[in-house]
Parts: sequence; C-alpha cells; structure tokens
Amino acid sequence: MIEGELGTFLRTRRESVRPEDVGLPRGERRRTPGLRRAEVATLAGISVEYLTRLEQGRDSRPSTQVVAAIADALRLDAADRMHLHHLVALSQGTELVCAAGCPDDAALPQEMAALLERLGTTPAAVIGPRTELVGWTDSFELLVGPLGMLEGEQPELVRYAFLEASARQAVPDWDTFADAQVAWLHLQRGGVEPEVVAELAAAAGQDFAARWAGRPTGPLDTGLRAVVHPEVGLVRLQPQVLLATGGLALAVHLPADAAADTALDRLVGRRPRGLRSAQPPAPAAHGSTA
Repeated sequence: MIEGELGTFLRTRRESVRPEDVGLPRGERRRTPGLRRAEVATLAGISVEYLTRLEQGRDSRPSTQVVAAIADALRLDAADRMHLHHLVALSQGTELVCAAGCPDDAALPQEMAALLERLGTTPAAVIGPRTELVGWTDSFELLVGPLGMLEGEQPELVRYAFLEASARQAVPDWDTFADAQVAWLHLQRGGVEPEVVAELAAAAGQDFAARWAGRPTGPLDTGLRAVVHPEVGLVRLQPQVLLATGGLALAVHLPADAAADTALDRLVGRRPRGLRSAQPPAPAAHGSTA
C-alpha cells in the first residue's frame, strides 16, 4: 500500500527546493527542477548512489541519522519531517495508522456518537481515512445537505470536491477545499487503497492528479472555510479537527464571524439536537464508560 511512497516523497521535495534556498548557485544548463541528487547528497553527507536507491525504492531502511540529514538538506518543515519519519516507519513494516484495522465502511463508534450528540447545534462530522463521512450532527446536515455534500450511502468529501459539478459554486474557496481533501488522503494513506487514488485520478483528471503528485502534508483539515447556502447565503467557517482512534477524526465547523453565527442560528433554530450516521453505531469498546 505504501510501496514507493518514500522515494516519491523525497524526489518531489528535492525538486521543490531552489539552489539559492540552500546557498548554492543556480548556474546554467540545469535540466531538472530544484536540486540535483548530487547537491542533496553533498548537503546530507551521504553518497549519490545511496540517495538514488532511496528515491528509486531500492532501499527503504535509512537510519534515523540519515533521515535527519536528508530532512535538513531539503529544508523540510515540521509537517514534512513528521511525514518523512512516518513513511520510513511504514516502509520498514511498522504500521502507524489504523492499528485496529481500516474497514471499507467505517462504523460510528458509540463514544463518537455520544460526542456528536453533545455538540448540539454545532455543525460537526466524524470523517474516515478516505474522507468518508461516518456520522454528523443535524446542524451539519442542515448546512451542507442542500449543497449535495451528503449524497450517497456513505458520502466522501474528496468525491464531492472533484466529481460533483456544483461543488465549485457551493464552496467559494474551492481550491483550499480540494487541496485539503487530497492532503487528507495522503496523510491517511495507510487506510486508503491505491485503487481509490487511481480511480479519482482517472475520473477527475489533472485537478486531482497534480495535487496528489505534490504529496501534500500538514495537519488534517477539511478545508471548508465557507459555503454558499441556498437559504442563508454565504456562511464563513473555522474548521477544527481532532484525531480519534481507528483512523477517524472529528471535524467541528465553528462560525467564523457574527454573520455566520446568525446564519447558523437561522438554519438550526430551536430544532432538537441530533445526529446522523452512515452506518449503525458500533458497540462501545470493552471497558468503555461512554
């Protein structure tokens, strides 16, 4: 599932660093974007042959010292460094995600269902590794349901972003929204089948494929900064994502300004709080008090 990802990540980051960023002259006749392998190898204190093996997937067990040296040479930020170490661990057979398994159709744990119930009138959803919406509050449904975001037996944000024609009008900052879905898939790759990525690339074309090729990192984020609702108009949001077990995450969307707060009040009104689930809630884990 992760085969070749370490080398691809190293290569994309090498190609994104300009020579002048690391104190090297750009020079002429530079046929490759970013740094040459020889330049990175020199900066990291390793051989060109070893770096080539890493990038080509012929060696996937670099030492901690080598990983740190390459990260320094490529000027990786904190998110990229964490992802690099994650990929190294995966390539060595140490699974870091979905330790309890990543089922095709995730069920909403009872503990998460109880948490959603307590969120009341706040738009919130539980999201799985494929950006699938596992469960959500009534207020989330009132906010995004009319936009077509909840269509299907188990809706997925990434499919909505790239395959639903109305998404670009419903989500004003569509690029940020689309970027976030691809980053989510990439960061949760341990729970995402390669066939899913291939299918999306074929169906959505370069809009998806180019983003995936960039191997985005960073904190998990829904990218849902605003929506245009047919009843209340523009609603600006502040997404907050909290990681949970089993590859799940809780995404809460707070109003970003007074106008959004008023709009959400109009939508929710005094309706009794509740939640929706794509699958029946799973039994609580043994020993849980939820």
